[in-house]
Amino acid sequence: MGSLHAPIDAELTAPHTPSGSVTLIIPTFNEAANVAELLRRLGDALPDHLPCAVLFVDDSTDDTPAAIEKAAADHPFPVSVLHREVADGGLGGAVVEGLKRADTDWIVVMDADLQHPPHLVPELVGEGVRTGADLVVASRYISGGSRAGLAGTYRVAVSRAATWLTKGLFPRALRGISDPMSGFFAMRRSAITADTTDTTDALRPLGYKILLELAVRCRPRPVAEVPFVFQDRYRGESKSTAREGLRFLAHLASLRSATPLARMIGFGLIGLSGFVPNLAALWLLTGAGMHYLPAEIVANQAGVMWNFVLIEALLFRDRRRYRRWADRAGRFALLANADLLLRIPLIAVFVATLGMAVLPATALALVTTFVLRFAATEALVYLPRKARKSQPDHWS
Repeated sequence: MGSLHAPIDAELTAPHTPSGSVTLIIPTFNEAANVAELLRRLGDALPDHLPCAVLFVDDSTDDTPAAIEKAAADHPFPVSVLHREVADGGLGGAVVEGLKRADTDWIVVMDADLQHPPHLVPELVGEGVRTGADLVVASRYISGGSRAGLAGTYRVAVSRAATWLTKGLFPRALRGISDPMSGFFAMRRSAITADTTDTTDALRPLGYKILLELAVRCRPRPVAEVPFVFQDRYRGESKSTAREGLRFLAHLASLRSATPLARMIGFGLIGLSGFVPNLAALWLLTGAGMHYLPAEIVANQAGVMWNFVLIEALLFRDRRRYRRWADRAGRFALLANADLLLRIPLIAVFVATLGMAVLPATALALVTTFVLRFAATEALVYLPRKARKSQPDHWS
């Protein structure tokens, strides 16, 4: 007989299951029409010798929790649900909440809309046991797989473009994964907690591509794949929207800038792009009759704000909570303008003291102030006080 635990705010752990068992983590958002059929098919597909527990992490605004409770009564495996009042991190955040509560050797992540065929769950785990893989991905892009359930040419094109982009950005982390956009996979829990016991706290998913987050941050090896045919939704409508696409791009930028070197390169590229609004503002102000010196000071602020907006969105999105927006903006502007004041004395020191020519002295001053500004921006604008005393970035 199935069991259900549904306290909304209380701490919940998945039902305890024996060693070698599986927790199915199923994030849901308004899937009341699908959960009964999903549990029925899981009951038919899961063999008795594979101990399983099903954990729904629910962000719904409809009666999905009640539908799960009703369907769980006839299910042969333990079923539990955690309803989140705040859907922090979207679908990916829901999966991370499930990971924190699972205590089994294997974790399988799948959607509730039946586009991921339940009969493949034993095959995913079995392939991992057979090959010794830490991660087994259900792939639409290997022989025997298909993306048939993607509705329309547009969604197919978006899926393909997202796959190419992610594999291009993370060639090493995604080696051996043909379908990094898949939301259907099995993973050893030990691969998630191999480095520290609080690895799940270091996961920072944004939106619905949790496999990408786990593959890049946890680096499970080896990896195996099983082909699957992406099905049509059983009932309801797709949750994929243009907003989710933008969150996905922001998540890519956050993952790609996870190391100090990557952040520094991104910081430099964004700084270079700031010349465009700077020059545009200078052209407008001088064209309006302002003297070029005060015009340059004002125009420089346009470049500073441009840089601040991009750095906020692309490099330090997950660190914005440490200070209020006005505090961050003020500190960033102060550091950016201090850069101008520091550069000229540095050039004078390099020329007068070190005997350098003006051009190499200027280039060295630019590099020096850039490195100092990057370090100061990270430490004084985007890190909490306690994190500056010890390295905060486990994944750096």
